[in-house]
Amino acid sequence: METPGNLFCVAAPSGTGKSSLVKALLELDSRLAVSVSHTTRRPRGQEVDGREYWFIEEPAFRAKIDHGDFFEWAEVHGHLYGTSRKAIEELLNRGQDVVLEIDWQGALQIKTLFAHAVLIFILPPGWGELSQRLNRRGEDPADVIAHRLHNARTEVSQARHFDFVIINSLFETALFDLKTVVHSQRLKYAAQLRNRSQVFAALGLV
Repeated sequence: METPGNLFCVAAPSGTGKSSLVKALLELDSRLAVSVSHTTRRPRGQEVDGREYWFIEEPAFRAKIDHGDFFEWAEVHGHLYGTSRKAIEELLNRGQDVVLEIDWQGALQIKTLFAHAVLIFILPPGWGELSQRLNRRGEDPADVIAHRLHNARTEVSQARHFDFVIINSLFETALFDLKTVVHSQRLKYAAQLRNRSQVFAALGLV
């Protein structure tokens, strides 16, 4: 699917800082929109329905799968997550750049539908630091944290399939790297051709 808007998919293990980085990026870049995913898990901390996620029950989620409402969906840490097909299509077709916070399975599914999607993986600086971050959040019991750390081994191994990898050792540096990836993608020939086709046409390039 070719659209004038760019699609950025950001994936990372829990505790790596993905949500904080994407939130900071959105505050700095008015050209970026975020698509709110659906999930069957319960809200954590100060999360609000419709802001971080659309929180729905599993039967309703399964119904959306059957209706073809999701571009992609996956089970992560025992919960279901899915990306709305309609919301993404509308934004991209208007020329809006979209960023998705997504798990690695969903990102690879998205790539098969959007060849020009940019996949970005956020890595922690080490396993010890990731464990400390998960414990500092104070949102999950010890068994859940252990489960997330176990799954992180599989998740991190998928980074090789992504276009860009950012190591979140220092938040400000990682945010700068993320902004750089977004800006660089917008300047690629193919992206400019999709988004500024009238300029290319006027110059006889198409």
